[in-house]
Amino acid sequence: MKKGLILIIALVVVAIAWGVSIYNGLVSRQEGVEKAIGNVQTAFQKRADLIPNLVATVKNYAEYEAGTLTAVVEARAKATSVTLDPTNLTEESLKTYMDAQNELSGALSRLLVTVEQYPDLKANQNYLDLQSQLEGCENGIANARREWQEAVQTYNTAVRRFPANIIAGMFGFEKAPYFEASEAAQQAPDVKELFN
Repeated sequence: MKKGLILIIALVVVAIAWGVSIYNGLVSRQEGVEKAIGNVQTAFQKRADLIPNLVATVKNYAEYEAGTLTAVVEARAKATSVTLDPTNLTEESLKTYMDAQNELSGALSRLLVTVEQYPDLKANQNYLDLQSQLEGCENGIANARREWQEAVQTYNTAVRRFPANIIAGMFGFEKAPYFEASEAAQQAPDVKELFN
């Protein structure tokens, strides 16, 4: 009788340790997802912080491009007003955030195409430095998004695998959404449209 009780207690202790280990693993992966989304937001914010300097530099040369400059400023304002809450991340909130960022990317693309019409501006060192920094920001955004996708894949796999899915269900761990490319990103830009 005593050996049976000890065996039952040992099994309960092992089961609890197993559950705690799985729970802690899920928490670690969830924190990885939250860190990754924070890195994405930081990369987008760094790009947004460069835009006022870029607009000011272009404004000095391209006096007649007020509409393009206004579109960039408005898109930046919209993009910086939409934030993600890692603790309440949904596909809808991610879509809203990415739509605002994609709108800013489009406005920047139109601005950079417009700049091609101003040879003096293209040779300006301040503009060249800003363009280089902007390119670095775009690379940082791409890397942060890739890391986000990897963190989400690791987390979602852990949440769905048996027997961790039992613990995940008990404690409310839900799948995290992936970044998805916008419909506009699925097709090459129309260069003629950018000049209009």
